[in-house]
This record gives sequence, C-alpha cells and structure tokens, in this order.
Amino acid sequence: MKLTKLLATAAVAMGLATTAMAEKTKVGFIYVGPVGDGGWTYEHDQGRKAVVAEFGDQVETVYQENVPEGADAERAITQMALQGADLIFTTSFGYMDPTINVAKKFPNVKFEHATGYKTSDNVSIYSARFYEGRAIQGHIAGNMTESNIIGYIASFPIPEVIRGINSAYIHAKKVNPDVQFKIIWAYTWFDPAKEADAAKALIEQGADVILQHTDSTAPQAAAQAAGNVVTFGQASDMGEYAPFPRVSSIIDDWAPYYIARTKAVMDGTWETKSTWDGIGAGMVGIGEISDRVPADVKAEALAMKEALASGEYHAFTGPINKQDGTPWLAEGETADDGTLAGMSFYVEGIEGDVPN
Repeated sequence: MKLTKLLATAAVAMGLATTAMAEKTKVGFIYVGPVGDGGWTYEHDQGRKAVVAEFGDQVETVYQENVPEGADAERAITQMALQGADLIFTTSFGYMDPTINVAKKFPNVKFEHATGYKTSDNVSIYSARFYEGRAIQGHIAGNMTESNIIGYIASFPIPEVIRGINSAYIHAKKVNPDVQFKIIWAYTWFDPAKEADAAKALIEQGADVILQHTDSTAPQAAAQAAGNVVTFGQASDMGEYAPFPRVSSIIDDWAPYYIARTKAVMDGTWETKSTWDGIGAGMVGIGEISDRVPADVKAEALAMKEALASGEYHAFTGPINKQDGTPWLAEGETADDGTLAGMSFYVEGIEGDVPN
C-alpha cells in the first residue's frame, strides 16, 4: 500500500514537473556579431541575461551569434522557430525581410525585429533614438577637436546611420563653425580589422576625434595607440578606454524592453507594436563624461541630455538645410518621425555623397 502511494506521489510530481517544463517560455535571440564584441551584440545579450534574471525558471533563452544578414539569417531564424521558440528577437537591420518571411511560416511565434520598419500580425519592431546620443557626442567633439577634422566610421548607408552622422555634424558645427567631417563607410557592423584600418586612415587625414557606428572596440584601440585622439563608446560604454581616448559613450539599454515583451508573451497580452524610444525612456544612455572633457563643455552636454530627455529640445530643430542648400526645416521647426525614419540625405555642410 505504501509503495502504491509512493509511486502515485512520484507520478504526480513528475506530471507537475513535465507541466512546468511545458509552460516554460522559450525566448530566442539572433545576433549579428559575437556576444563579446564589447558593443552592439554585447548589450543585446545583456538584455537576454536580464530576462533570465527577471523570470528565472519560467523562461529558457537561446541565442545564435555571428549570423550574417540575408539568407543565412532566414535559416537561423527558421531553425530557432522549429526548436520551439515562443518569442524571437532579431537584432540587426538586415534581418528585416528574413524575419518577415519566417514569421509568415510560424504564425503562432512572436517576432521582434530591431531597427527595421516592417511589421505583421506577429512581428513588432523596436529601435532607439541613437541620434539623440549623437547630438551630445557632436557637441563634445566640436568643442574638443583642435584640427577641426572629425572622423566618422559608418557601417551601412541606412537611415539610422545617416541620422547619426547628421545629428553629430549639426551639433559639432553649432559650437565650431570650422569643423569638417570625414566619413569612411566600412560596410560592416563588426570587423575589428576593417574598423581599425578606417580609424587609422581617418587619423592620417588629420582627424583628432573619431566617432563610430560600428560595433567593436578596434577604433578605440587605434586611437589609443595614436595618442591625442578623442573617441566615444558605441552601443556599449567601452569604459576600458576611459578616461581617454574614450571620453563618453552611447549605451543601448534593451533590458526593460526585453523583459516587458517577454512578459507580454507569457501573460497573453503581446500585440504588434512599433517602439522608438530615446534618452527620456532610458533606452539610450549616455556614458560617464570623463574629466578629459572641459568642465563647461561637460555641463553643456549634460544640460542637453536633460533637455532631450524631457522633450524640451529636439536634436533636429531648424533652421537646417539639406546638403544641396535647399531648405529642410525652418527656424524652430522640428523633424517629424516619418522623415527621420527614412532619412537618406546629408545636411548642408557635409562633404561627399551618401552611397547607394
């Protein structure tokens, strides 16, 4: 009799354990770079870890790193869906069409695509207003350059990157009318060798400030080796290079969004949405401004941060002309989100063409 009860109790326990395992929410992440890149992918993976810390045994997370944009991405996303993921975050612009394609095949899986613009019944999009952070970087850069040449390592000519270049240039030019931007398109998100070569080329062209929209710390190391060259952390703090050459940074904080969207899947409230948050919502952080930045410039940068966060100031406030001199924003006018989301032009004063 005792044995029968013992077996029954064991069976119930096993049943409960099986049910608990079945109810565990599986969350997947597709990364364009390695989790140790020190930048973009590192911060997305910090967000994944925050999901685990928040929900514990209620979730299982999986990820695949170094997934090229294009057909490889579609295969990786498909495989993750086939393995039972309930929610999949695809974390690079070039994953947009692959995400949409896979979502059609798996209508019961929820997808979240970073920095894109296409949605469907089971695909949401999310991004951050990185251009707000670029405005602050531009203000500091324009004040700190002695050569009046600021180098910019750009990844791909998509609106997100073009917005960042324009925002940084506008705010550098405001404090230093003599400033020039030299831009090198690396056509990569993460390639330390290419990024280092780009930084060295810009330094050889006279740049004493380097901005980057690529993901590795290679430009920081190149600037450190060169000597008196100022840099800014991209996507992550890159604080190992502080207080110099890295004098501040843009920090992407995805954790609150990842936690909220995972919870929405868990409690059945997930719905398609478009999220574009900035400094005010905390999705864009500004890393500590080091004491290598003059005190008055630091105070101005922090004041701009507060004004951007509160909405008192918009990074794209007229008068601003397009590169060819045609008016874009009148005095006091601010850019609407639709224009910013599709930005494909340089503002007046930037030399060179936006690549096709």
